[in-house]
Amino acid sequence: MDFESRAGPAAVVTMAPAPRRPAGEAAPGLPVWPEPDDPSLAVTALYHEHALSLIRVAHIMLGNRAAAEDVVHDAFCGLYRRWAHLADKGKAIGYVRSSVLNGCRTALRRSRLQDRIMTYQPAAVSAEAAVLSSEERREVVRALRRLPERQREVLVLRYYLDLTDEQIASDLGIAPSTIRSTRHRALASLERLLMEVS
Repeated sequence: MDFESRAGPAAVVTMAPAPRRPAGEAAPGLPVWPEPDDPSLAVTALYHEHALSLIRVAHIMLGNRAAAEDVVHDAFCGLYRRWAHLADKGKAIGYVRSSVLNGCRTALRRSRLQDRIMTYQPAAVSAEAAVLSSEERREVVRALRRLPERQREVLVLRYYLDLTDEQIASDLGIAPSTIRSTRHRALASLERLLMEVS
């Protein structure tokens, strides 16, 4: 069937390029995203998106909410200072995660906080459930704290932040196969420690 004979000759459509907006100006109804080279806007956006989960990770590692907030704050300050030197701005959150883990290691070396255990408590359904849940959580955190540092880091990054083995390996600077074997040993040790408690 010949479409051209029925509808006439095919029309040629030309489109002029859309006018460019200045940097930082969004189309009506769309959010304004920071320029990747503006460190204050980019770091602020990353902070708003990732700070809470990083504080929770640091809190599990340190057992102290205030110390966890300090470590995360220092990591984001370091990111801001080093923003111009980052080779790949898309990997900035990996840099911050590594900085948080290193900050936790430093804080633990300076002050042993294993005796003070304060855990994050989400809202519970009932008082009985809250007591049982918080006691179980405390037991797990106590057992987690007794693990070697590397095993504890792997478990927290894998099961608390839901990072893949490749992401954890990148953050810790070790091979993914080492992450898998470390996680296996850590889970076996954690199970043994929890069995001793009960």
